[in-house]
Amino acid sequence: MIPLYAMRRRWPAALVAVLFCIAPALAAEWPANRPASSHWAFVPPVRPPLPAVKNAAWCRNPIDRFVLAKLEAQGIAPSPEAPRATLLRRVSLDLIGLPPTPAEMDAFLADKSPDAYEKVVDRLLASPHYGERWGRHWLDAARYADSNGYSIDAPRSMWKYRDWVIDATNRDMPFDEFTIEQLAGDLLPNATLDQKIATGFHRNTQINQEGGIDPEQFRVESIIDRVSTAGTVFLGLTIGCAQCHNHKFDPISQKDFYSFFDFFNQCDEPELKIPTGDATQREKTHAELLAAEKEQVEFIAHLSEHGATDMPAEVAVILKIPAGKRSAKQKATVTEYAARADGGFAEREARIKVLKENEKNAVVTTLVMAQRPTPRQTYIFIKGDFTRHGDPVTAAVPAILPQIKAKNPTRLDLARWIVDPANPLTARVTVNRIWQQYFGIGLVETENDFGTQGAAPSNPQLLDWLAKEFVEPSDPSVIAQAARPGPTSSQKATPWSRKAIHRLIVTSATYRQSSAARPDLAESDPYNRLVARQSRLRVDAEIVRDIGLEASGLLCETIDGPSVFPPQPDGVTNSGQVARQWKTSIGPDRYRRGMYTFFYRGTPNPLLTSFDATNATATCTRRLRSNTPLQSLIEMNGEASLEFARAMAVRVLRESSGDAAARIDYAFRLATSRKPSADELTVLSRILEKQLSAFAFDEKGADALAWKDRPAAVDAKKAAAWTVVCRVILNLDETITRE
Repeated sequence: MIPLYAMRRRWPAALVAVLFCIAPALAAEWPANRPASSHWAFVPPVRPPLPAVKNAAWCRNPIDRFVLAKLEAQGIAPSPEAPRATLLRRVSLDLIGLPPTPAEMDAFLADKSPDAYEKVVDRLLASPHYGERWGRHWLDAARYADSNGYSIDAPRSMWKYRDWVIDATNRDMPFDEFTIEQLAGDLLPNATLDQKIATGFHRNTQINQEGGIDPEQFRVESIIDRVSTAGTVFLGLTIGCAQCHNHKFDPISQKDFYSFFDFFNQCDEPELKIPTGDATQREKTHAELLAAEKEQVEFIAHLSEHGATDMPAEVAVILKIPAGKRSAKQKATVTEYAARADGGFAEREARIKVLKENEKNAVVTTLVMAQRPTPRQTYIFIKGDFTRHGDPVTAAVPAILPQIKAKNPTRLDLARWIVDPANPLTARVTVNRIWQQYFGIGLVETENDFGTQGAAPSNPQLLDWLAKEFVEPSDPSVIAQAARPGPTSSQKATPWSRKAIHRLIVTSATYRQSSAARPDLAESDPYNRLVARQSRLRVDAEIVRDIGLEASGLLCETIDGPSVFPPQPDGVTNSGQVARQWKTSIGPDRYRRGMYTFFYRGTPNPLLTSFDATNATATCTRRLRSNTPLQSLIEMNGEASLEFARAMAVRVLRESSGDAAARIDYAFRLATSRKPSADELTVLSRILEKQLSAFAFDEKGADALAWKDRPAAVDAKKAAAWTVVCRVILNLDETITRE
């Protein structure tokens, strides 16, 4: 769009004048006389009856009825079911973010029982990796990162919140509890440590540590971010647009914004200390430290009172100075002398240092929310300027929505209101985002905007059925009646169960369709809004790394813990205002999943950003997918990627017997979960032969390329040649694509 001021040079003055006159009307505010409930998203969902369909035999559960009814109305047939190997890889990547192992694939293909697929789904939903996969989606919305942001971008300790999300997701914590604990866990009766940690959801805001800033300005900026985030994540509304004026399109006033703002204006932002490890061991370490320090002090005092005859005058002078007032140099001088005077003193000094380090590591911190003992007065900020106070306001929710019944409502009342079944938005917004992850686009395409400028649902009946099913699950017999004869769950789901919605979606015939392109849909449904086929999707940035780790056999499956530092190009963390050291992790931490990579907001890991990871400066409810040459360069030349290829080559040589063709077959299955075609086998065989010939006369080059940690029995020349082959396979589009 050309700015109006720029049009003066290009367009006639009269036309520009007209545009200036009508521009305000083009962005007119919500009409005062428009019925409040006229927009579909503000009307509470009602469970619709299951539609009648002609091809009922295709349907596996109620989801399929709604999808098929739309397709039949357009004269479109659904796609056939995907091949079993494709289906297993798809559901594995979707539910746990890891491809199936060859053993898992073989077992599934050999299982001819009618519920073979359902058993796989239940296994994956029970996997601890499920919490990692779906916790990562939530962390995007929570704008989680390991640094404060802004230009200084200092590191922060927030990984306890990340681990809380993973654990709560694995336990299938009901979404209403999941929401309440994150927004107001500290206000729950007898709040537990975990419930306090959960409030880190709104401590993921950036913190400005620049010199000369106005702390109040950035405290207000954080609250504004919390209002916008809560509106987007839970309500699917652009409440943030009402910060400076009444919303231009939705019935949200500026007063609504600052009334919502008041809930978070009554918070303090403490740092919570969390003891770790065994309590008995912590107490023992602390006691040992106190004893060692006491012994040290007593020895120094002994020197002061009964100094050795050969004590240097310099030491004698220092010992007369109170210990707390001695400089670092003076302390070092005394320590050096004490070590000479008593042979055991260096040893005690080293012991104290170790004990102090152990005690330090026995406590971690995380950022949390806490209610203020003394309330603040909240005002409307004139034109959004925090220095210009307008009318005072008190805590309330947007007038367009059902109101909180409590007088003087708190954050806890707000959290409970958000997940009240009477709220028309939360359940719809949540199931829509779940659907989006499985099909690439939500039933409401604008997943972060359910307002009047957002897209209408492509299948409103299905959206409302899922929303009601999320809050009030159907009896299993109702689900069974909507499906063709076959395996179904006999247990009624619990209210607000995300796993139950996941299971419904991934066991549907809709989800199980082939993703192959269809010429007949090119014009009738080019964006697959009717879901006549599955969507072919490039995996998320973290999963790009995870696939390489899994295929190479290097994956460390440890769940939770502090963020880690895998290899990345030198100098990345020096490109910000403050140079940061990136000390590459060693041991198992080097091979943790991508979601555990330490994430600096200002200087993030290049692989993650290249593959469209969120920047964590604001809530992200849908990642975009781009295709750039930089992605190929990082995958081909990155130190971590090359390490995966080296380890994968050794794995293939160690685990696969037979000729080169058999080993290529095994390598291909490790990365893509299928056997190579005849043409693919031919191409890869030629590459292998060429590399074996080249390295036969290049021992130095082979040593440089081959994995250094290979077994002694693995020849460097062979390992190098296979590294090239594995490098090609890991860089296939299919390797990082979910079919």
